[in-house]
Amino acid sequence: MTSCFMENDSVASISLSELSSSSSVSDRASVHWGCVLSGSETTAVFKAENDLLENQFFIKTICLSEEAGDEMHIVAVCDGVGASKPLPVATLRHCMPMISFPGLELIPPVTFKLCSGKGPVFISAQHITLNPIEMTEGEDDDDEDEDD
Repeated sequence: MTSCFMENDSVASISLSELSSSSSVSDRASVHWGCVLSGSETTAVFKAENDLLENQFFIKTICLSEEAGDEMHIVAVCDGVGASKPLPVATLRHCMPMISFPGLELIPPVTFKLCSGKGPVFISAQHITLNPIEMTEGEDDDDEDEDD
């Protein structure tokens, strides 16, 4: 069985994609997500609950457990965009047991697969849901005035 955890948190930082977006954001929800991959459970999937909102999923850390054997552990990921073939994102061994990702954004659903090794391998990530602001009547009037 894949072990997963989630924890609600408020978002204090602004993502790179949000900075480049012209739409404003009124409400952000952040959930910390994690799972454990091992020889008995080699796959874990994250699915967004609401597909109508903008969902961002950021891998934060992939870490090898102290109990893991001294073999090569390869973790691959596949997201909701692009090819369905998993892409290796981490190669771990006891000499390099952890990798951090400063801004690897994926589109849900996201599938993690332990391609090599028996683990356990811990994955932590952050899921952010963005709710766009609807324009008020006053903003509509201002836009019309600028067009005249």
